Amino acid sequence: MTEKSNRKIGKILAVAAICAAVAAGGFGVATAPGWANPAPESEAATPVRNEPGLAAPVVKAVELGVTPTDGAKGVNPAVAPSVKAVNGKLKDVVLAPAAGGAPVKGSTSADGSTWTALDPLLFNSVYNYSFTIVDEAGRETKKAQTFTTVESANEADAAVYPENGSTVGSGQPIEIVFSEPVANKAAVEKAVKISVSSKQPLAWHWYTDQRVRIRPEKFWASNSQVTVDMKLFGVDFGNGMIGNFNAKVQFKVGPQRLAVVDDLTKTMKVYFDGKLVKTAPVTLGDAEWLSPTGYAVIMEQERRSKFNAGSIGLKPGDKGYYPPLTVEYANRLTSSGVYVHQALQSAWGAVGRYNVSHGCVGLLPADAAWFFNNMKSGDVVQTLNTGAPAVEPLEGYGDWNIPWAQYAKR
Repeated sequence: MTEKSNRKIGKILAVAAICAAVAAGGFGVATAPGWANPAPESEAATPVRNEPGLAAPVVKAVELGVTPTDGAKGVNPAVAPSVKAVNGKLKDVVLAPAAGGAPVKGSTSADGSTWTALDPLLFNSVYNYSFTIVDEAGRETKKAQTFTTVESANEADAAVYPENGSTVGSGQPIEIVFSEPVANKAAVEKAVKISVSSKQPLAWHWYTDQRVRIRPEKFWASNSQVTVDMKLFGVDFGNGMIGNFNAKVQFKVGPQRLAVVDDLTKTMKVYFDGKLVKTAPVTLGDAEWLSPTGYAVIMEQERRSKFNAGSIGLKPGDKGYYPPLTVEYANRLTSSGVYVHQALQSAWGAVGRYNVSHGCVGLLPADAAWFFNNMKSGDVVQTLNTGAPAVEPLEGYGDWNIPWAQYAKR
């Protein structure tokens, strides 16, 4: 036999030997010759294996979802940060302000795959995340990320009236004044829940982007209880402004008290829950200073109030000017200075007969004292037949002079 034939037979026998060993359950691929691809690292020793037979990687890669993303800026403090691991679990999650302070409290899901923050974040703060990912083979990987919340310049605040715990008259609208313009009005309205014990429907009326009032179609029902629950923290006001607070305000409404002043009869009639309880003579604004008509709401009450003609644009030498004086039993109706008050002694002879004031409703001393002691802030004064326009809504609370269909119109 030639040397060439011997080499050929040798190769055939070698291959046959390998095949026989594999068929008999012997060495398998682990004994493959050097020209075969090397076997990957085996995970056969782990409890997780989904590819029978050849040794190969069998643990799925962990997919990680982190909110906010690493390096994010302008993060809304109300958006609850979270970490979620798919094909793995989390441990040792810490989220804390970079400047120091207590870590943010969080909750881990029952399967250990998700961590979610429970506390709201601070404005204008850098936060650091650190956590450990554990894959299905038990291998651990540590991670660290950072993000920054909305700057203080983008915080939006608000003030609400009536104040919490107060009792007001039936004509007092709810007023919310925002520190920043509200472009996203629908989102703000959705975030403010108002409940009324009388179940009266309410309407929002935006006078400006920063001032809104809310009232029912008719005056608040007697003895109503009203709750204004403002969940504005994290609400997007628009134009990059974010609400920075939550607050709940509760107030009560007293009896429906209405004083009707008629220039034709020079009288005031006061009604409590629709029942006439007082009639008194009055003097109103003269021809040059007509008293405004329509509905007004008592804004504030002062036992003694300092009046100054300069507040209505008069200076010494002007017709109608008067030196600074103190007025008794003052009940403010407008921000420009219309009051119900005790008439000056020099005007007592005009009460019930003719008009001498600068637009105020003047009463005799006993009637002024009664009015002051029995009417309260938020109660309503309606003035008729003076020939002047109605009180402007923002001159006080002249909201009731706007027809309901217009007030409630979006």
